[in-house]
Amino acid sequence: MALEDAGDEVDRAIGSEARGLAYENPFAGVPSFLRRRLTKDLQGVDLAISGIPFDQAVTNRPGARFGPRAIREASTLMAGDLPYGWGYSPLEVLSIADAGDMAFDYARAGEVPARIEAHVSALIGAAKGCILLGGDHSMTLASLRAHAAKYGALSLVQVDAHPDTWTDDAPDRVDHGNIIYKAIREGLIDPKQSVQIGTRVEVEGEFDSGLTRIDARAIHETGAEATAERALAVTGDAPVYLSFDIDALDPAFAPGTGTPVWGGLSTAQVSVLLRSMAGVNLVGADVVEVSPPFDHAGITALAGAAIAYDLIALWGWGRQNE
Repeated sequence: MALEDAGDEVDRAIGSEARGLAYENPFAGVPSFLRRRLTKDLQGVDLAISGIPFDQAVTNRPGARFGPRAIREASTLMAGDLPYGWGYSPLEVLSIADAGDMAFDYARAGEVPARIEAHVSALIGAAKGCILLGGDHSMTLASLRAHAAKYGALSLVQVDAHPDTWTDDAPDRVDHGNIIYKAIREGLIDPKQSVQIGTRVEVEGEFDSGLTRIDARAIHETGAEATAERALAVTGDAPVYLSFDIDALDPAFAPGTGTPVWGGLSTAQVSVLLRSMAGVNLVGADVVEVSPPFDHAGITALAGAAIAYDLIALWGWGRQNE
């Protein structure tokens, strides 16, 4: 389908085409992520996109359960464009499918982590990789469990206002504020090869996580490109899972989130940061904590969709010639 044929393109998401840009009107049709084919059949798929619409582990404002839907809708504006600055078209190079959302019983919140782990395991068992759309940040712990089972202890790149290292040893407690603490305790990530970017809250009595931490002030002072270089030096060639909490952005750029913190990153800084991480051995990623009820003009969902698109480009960077 070429640009001049856009007037005839409709509901590409339920067609059979797996690659290429999409020129369907952004305000019409089935809003799959980047107009990728909606399917549960991931045979031959390079990268699966899936939503985890769960937000019952938040400490403040809920609403991230609506995040996957809003991110998908925002992404339709980008489906006909190359991701800026990457120099290649991941939508042409990669077979990408939208695998829809994970099913779960909202009244059985305690069962959700195990469901997420099983869901992600199935995704990365059928496709070469997956990128998840949240949902609150508690989902990342279960995703790390699934990825660590396949790759071993991971290097984590966490872009977040919060370190999520609140001490909590209760095995049955589901909370978005303790996921890194538990990931370290479970051996899912290697702290010496992991880095947190954009943090700007104090954690009283925090344990010594051993992770490299680059706070928001350091990024403002040294720049996003230097931050990426430092992060790459930490992760090396280890398999990396990148988790992007939308509250890493300043509330001016992402008001639609549950726990906004002032002094954060700009969308321009994040664009440079992600592009400058090209070459990282990315094996999995997520974008979490987009809460549409608190969004204005859809700018948070737009940021989440753009970040997810750059994560696709980052995932495919080293796989262009495979």
